[in-house]
Amino acid sequence: MPAAAAIKALIVDDQMTMRSLVRAGLREMGVLDIREAVDGEDGLRQMLAMPVNLVISDYNMPKLDGLGLLRAIRSLPQFKTTGFIMLTGRADGDLVQRAVQFGANNYLVKPFTVATLRQKIEDVYGVLS
Repeated sequence: MPAAAAIKALIVDDQMTMRSLVRAGLREMGVLDIREAVDGEDGLRQMLAMPVNLVISDYNMPKLDGLGLLRAIRSLPQFKTTGFIMLTGRADGDLVQRAVQFGANNYLVKPFTVATLRQKIEDVYGVLS
């Protein structure tokens, strides 16, 4: 049972409102070390500069989309075990299948509740204490 406070999270989304909602949900669960990125390129830069153990990334973003970010992260050996949850506005089976194929640990469909966010994270890490 990992402690939520031990999780270092990076939220990658081009919409400030969505980043705020995810951040609020993570804080409510007890995750305190939270960083944000405005697109996939920014997210990758931040991962390289200061790695995290959980990435929650939107799929549809400018510059580098969520799948591109996922592929870039998974191509680097030091990030093979980093938790990655794809955030999407559409429950598109093809997108979910591609995300899993590229190494996503889970996906989250917008809009979501804090309970759903917690469940998706616990599916990756086990029950949070």
